[in-house]
Amino acid sequence: MAAFLRRAVCAAGLVSALTLTAPPASALTPREPAATAHAATVVTSPTAAPLERCARQAHTEVFRKGGPPLLDWRENLEFDGRGTLWVSHVTRHRVEGYAPDGTLRTSVPVNGPGGIRRGPDGMMYVNYGVNPLTSAISGGGIIRFDPTAAAPKPVKVVDGVSGINGLAIDADGNFYLSRELATGVLKIRPDGTRDEKWTRAANVFGTNGLHIAGDQLYASVITDATSPVVRIPLDDPARHTTVATLSPHPFGIKLLDDLTVFDGKLIVTSFRDGELIQVDPATGRSCTLAAGLRMPTSVRLARGFGEHSAQHALFVSEASGRIMKVTVPRPGTD
Repeated sequence: MAAFLRRAVCAAGLVSALTLTAPPASALTPREPAATAHAATVVTSPTAAPLERCARQAHTEVFRKGGPPLLDWRENLEFDGRGTLWVSHVTRHRVEGYAPDGTLRTSVPVNGPGGIRRGPDGMMYVNYGVNPLTSAISGGGIIRFDPTAAAPKPVKVVDGVSGINGLAIDADGNFYLSRELATGVLKIRPDGTRDEKWTRAANVFGTNGLHIAGDQLYASVITDATSPVVRIPLDDPARHTTVATLSPHPFGIKLLDDLTVFDGKLIVTSFRDGELIQVDPATGRSCTLAAGLRMPTSVRLARGFGEHSAQHALFVSEASGRIMKVTVPRPGTD
């Protein structure tokens, strides 16, 4: 709860400084990698200077306009692969389904929705109870719904879980939930039972965004002043390592939010600085891919979403209420 409110307080301080358009991005050379490999699976990235811009700068445009900042807070998003973008609207207690042209197709009532992901069964899964103003009444857990239904109905699959935010689902249907004010990424089996041993081994405090790539779970940490990104092996969570630290000094915490993978690189949202940060998971090399966003909360690669799927497009939700399209130029095309 406190971490969510901290983001809200930070966001309130940023609202007065927001502009109607993002500043132009200059194409600079990415900084040299500061990461040092200590072992085959251990990478650390001590950062001594602010991140420079990536050589390839992304183009940002508004896909869906927002409303009143904070009151129109959109927390997370996911594509169902069938032509709909699903967005969790944490303050209006619903998950919205958008068509490729930006029109709202439908919505599903969910109390304080947060992390949303497509499961291996094709169903959409959503954390609920993320909004601290209502979670005391509803509790927290996970619901699912059928994205192909004419009027999707939420069905509770996990309950009795509080203080959760991000969500990831592996190929076997196991759930992983981030907890901003607790130690250990929470693992819940498909039958709803908790894997306490795995959770204790994944003893990272203050995780927010989660993303699975292959046999690795990547997590952003929101409470650490160095703004680390952590890699947790799914089959051996005790061997978790820091991929990169993204804050140049203790007072430059970026309030990292959700993350995804694009072209083999991690793309991480900085809620405070309004950035998408590109991180090489092999070396820790990091640079700013896009700037000028308004309190970004989640980023996902378009999948099965009309013409957007073929344009190397990332979509970003914001606490400002906007949904942004971010197009990354391919090598040799910028």
